[in-house]
Amino acid sequence: MSSTTVTSTTATLCENCNLRPKYFDGVTTHPYCNKTCANKAKPSPSRQATTSANNCDHCKVRPRYRDPTGFTHPYCGKSCAASHAKSSHKKSTGSTSTKATCQAPGCQKAPYTNPDGSLSDYCSQAHRTIGETICLMCHQAPKRPKSHFCSQACIDDAESTSPVLLEVPKGHVTFKSVEEQFKTSWRHTGKRCPHVRRVYKIISPQANLASYNAYRAAVEARGQFVATGRAPGNENRRWHGTRRECNIGDKGRTTLCTSSNCPMCCIIRTSFDLTKFGSKTGWGRFGKGIYTSSTSSKSDDYASNDCSSKLTAILLNKVVVGRGCKMLNDNTTLTAPPPGFDSVLAEKGGSLNHDELVVYRNDAIRPSFLVMYEH
Repeated sequence: MSSTTVTSTTATLCENCNLRPKYFDGVTTHPYCNKTCANKAKPSPSRQATTSANNCDHCKVRPRYRDPTGFTHPYCGKSCAASHAKSSHKKSTGSTSTKATCQAPGCQKAPYTNPDGSLSDYCSQAHRTIGETICLMCHQAPKRPKSHFCSQACIDDAESTSPVLLEVPKGHVTFKSVEEQFKTSWRHTGKRCPHVRRVYKIISPQANLASYNAYRAAVEARGQFVATGRAPGNENRRWHGTRRECNIGDKGRTTLCTSSNCPMCCIIRTSFDLTKFGSKTGWGRFGKGIYTSSTSSKSDDYASNDCSSKLTAILLNKVVVGRGCKMLNDNTTLTAPPPGFDSVLAEKGGSLNHDELVVYRNDAIRPSFLVMYEH
């Protein structure tokens, strides 16, 4: 038999068993003799790679689920998505028994599994809403609109323990608001914006707040800011960086220290004090006042630790701006705003690279949030 005949005969045999002839359907000659051999045939390496790339990331067998919108999910179904998420959680925690639960108070249900296989913090949209608006005192009910608390009872409880720090849960609308202001006001191009790790609501003593509220009302009466769509007294939130001697704000550290040399705890306890002016810098561009900024990265320049900590602390304060006098150049002799004004708005462009807001009386400012971030 010639070599040509052998080649021709081999070419007509099933590519799997090499015994029976390839199946011919009258139009096309198929590579296998029947379905059994076709199913047994192993795909080529290139086909294996393609098939593997399109298979479920968990079971590696079934194809990935393609939803009606055309989006291809990484898993074949909810079962594999949930199984993969659980195994990933065990690996990340180093535990084989930890079971993730909904973060809503009192709920022990498993959290919702997202389409990409990751776990949500909550089991349902209803519980997400609760978690994002939970009362900062009791952690049991949604807070009231424009309040941090769910009831007068919780307000009274918080005030009775003041001054106190109440940690704001991550994901809470208040946490998001403070974090967003921190990020959007980080304006130094040469400084990478750090991550906000913790936010605490500062609850000040009622007597302390009463004098602030009275001053704000007086400024509002003069300026009628509400009528122009602004907050009463033209109140704004501004940043202030200072020195932290203790570990206040670190994980589990919410008790104020008693040191008179810890500016951070002193401000949280009794608010700002003009008699301390110049204790850090020795002077002020716009005289003897209390300095804040809308630029978080500027206030970061003044934030420092005299303790061992990975975190840096900064204060977000509510300030009665009233009618602000805009200034570009230094005026170190000021002890009060110019006549007819309630504050000084030191603007970028003159002697400053970033803005400053200066008030000249203690009642014009109160600390509102302690923000902890990591460079």
